[in-house]
Amino acid sequence: MSVTQTLPLTDISRRSTDEADACSSPLARASIAPDHADALARSLKALADPARLRIISIVSAHTDQEACVCDLTDQLTLSQPTISHHLKVLVEAGFLSRAKRGTWSYYSVVPGSLNSVVGVLADV
Repeated sequence: MSVTQTLPLTDISRRSTDEADACSSPLARASIAPDHADALARSLKALADPARLRIISIVSAHTDQEACVCDLTDQLTLSQPTISHHLKVLVEAGFLSRAKRGTWSYYSVVPGSLNSVVGVLADV
């Protein structure tokens, strides 16, 4: 003989306001907006590579904060096409700007481009 027991169900849509408030705490500050989160995620993806972080570091370490591609190939253990790919990603993400002089390309850090990333990480 089998015994079946029915468990009571609670409709959570009918909870009182006090019950709903009991499970969460109020926000201390505004959270990031969805469109800003998307843009920031793209920026973080561009930076989330050790070679790209080194490139930004090398460029910003120069006295004029500008570096030629030849400066990068001397310091990185990557092929020139790979370095060019990383530079393209950083330019498209808005972290570096490119100026062509003769046959060489010079890259510089875009002023303020890292501020949005730094600001979000500082607020966490």
